[in-house]
Amino acid sequence: MPLKLEPGAKLVVATHNPGKARELAEILDNRFELVTAGELGLGEPDETESTFVGNALLKARAAADKSGLVAIADDSGLSVAALDGAPGIFSARWAGPTKDFAIAMRKVEERLEATDSDDRSAWFTSALAVAWPNGPAVVVEGRIDGVVTFPPRGERGFGYDPIFVPEGFDQTFGEMEPAAKDAMSHRARAFAKLKAALL
Repeated sequence: MPLKLEPGAKLVVATHNPGKARELAEILDNRFELVTAGELGLGEPDETESTFVGNALLKARAAADKSGLVAIADDSGLSVAALDGAPGIFSARWAGPTKDFAIAMRKVEERLEATDSDDRSAWFTSALAVAWPNGPAVVVEGRIDGVVTFPPRGERGFGYDPIFVPEGFDQTFGEMEPAAKDAMSHRARAFAKLKAALL
């Protein structure tokens, strides 16, 4: 029996980040009824895995089992080549308990300055997991390459978007129209794989 998601189904998005919930809703073409883990009062599980895939699966599984709904979770982050792939899976943690990404972006800039490296190459990774309550799960991963730039530019997007310029573009994710970003982002690439698997 192939795993399928029916349009109009109620899904729980395993996030407390409104920006991420909004972006996932748009990437899902608003074809599902979405409720966030935050709205359901579900706690955030400790992200104890060492990969994006592991953490996405952990979050989706926790939300599905607690809510009794099919859950979708994203674990994503920015990796900077000159920082040996940091912040990577710790991207959200670099923003501190208040999730202040201005602090996180400053930390990336300071760490880069400390390396004396001119290499600004970076990539965003997104792992998307869909889990059924006490049942199976599907996980996919997408990636987009580019460079980091300072100072941050643009008020759109969220997280590290204002310092990331995707390959072949001169605008940061923070300056782009959301639809343009959504068409090519790491999350969109992961979702294309998920759509092929589930829809």
